[in-house]
Amino acid sequence: MNWLSSLAQLNWLAILVAFVSSMVIGFVWYMPAVLGRRWMQAIGKTEEDLKKIDGGARIWIPMMIAAALTSILLAVLIGKLGVHGSVSGGFFALVVAMVFRAGGHVIHNGFAGRPSALTLIDSGHDIVAMTVAGSIIGAWQ
Repeated sequence: MNWLSSLAQLNWLAILVAFVSSMVIGFVWYMPAVLGRRWMQAIGKTEEDLKKIDGGARIWIPMMIAAALTSILLAVLIGKLGVHGSVSGGFFALVVAMVFRAGGHVIHNGFAGRPSALTLIDSGHDIVAMTVAGSIIGAWQ
């Protein structure tokens, strides 16, 4: 597990900025005025329905951990593969997001019979957030 030893050598400030950028992108992406209303339609919920969900930390903490781990893994991969620069880091993260994140949405939502709008909205978010995160991390390599 040689890659674990590289964790100490990561640029943690770049990872933090990438993480924060993904939180900001998600906040804006799912705002009702942006794509939130379409997303709610696709999942068959209203704003009132979502306000009634008793999730709090059970929803936010795992989501934030997943976003942080995504930024950390991107930093490990970008570093180990020798990807340097904002454009290269962003392109690398774009490819990873399209294959793993968007691909996962396509597969799972397809088999679950969920609307294609949901797949497009969620995949689009993941692609944009990861591309920006990869761009940030690549710029600081």
